Amino acid sequence: MDYDYDFPKSKFYQAMMTGFFVGFFATLVCLTYNIIYRDSTGFPLTAFINVSSIIFAVNIIFPIIGIVYYAFITSFKKADIAFVVLFLLITCFLIWQTEIVHRTSDRMLNAEFRNLLLGIVIILGISATVFIPLLYHSKKFRETVL
Repeated sequence: MDYDYDFPKSKFYQAMMTGFFVGFFATLVCLTYNIIYRDSTGFPLTAFINVSSIIFAVNIIFPIIGIVYYAFITSFKKADIAFVVLFLLITCFLIWQTEIVHRTSDRMLNAEFRNLLLGIVIILGISATVFIPLLYHSKKFRETVL
């Protein structure tokens, strides 16, 4: 029996699944960064940024970003530009807010926490801003992954 159904996928499905796919790889990059950063600095605090929080947060946020991308492509003529500008602004805002985070009274641990958080914010910002629109419009991605 041949169960290979070639049905057209809706724009909503494509945008959401692109967000999920990008989120999956952003999770892997964030986890790798987390491990490398902690090994190189010896940063001990794991209450907020840990394997569980990275996995769950990123994989919940990115399909939602995919849905936001769908809203943009159905609402605006220049949707990609508007989406990129919006998420670039959000990323810049989060980078700015990361610099004022105060995690602990120890200056060294505070600086290390900020650097860890900053790296994760940058990874997620680049993933959302660049890779969701790029992969959504990739015919090869649509054919092989979606």
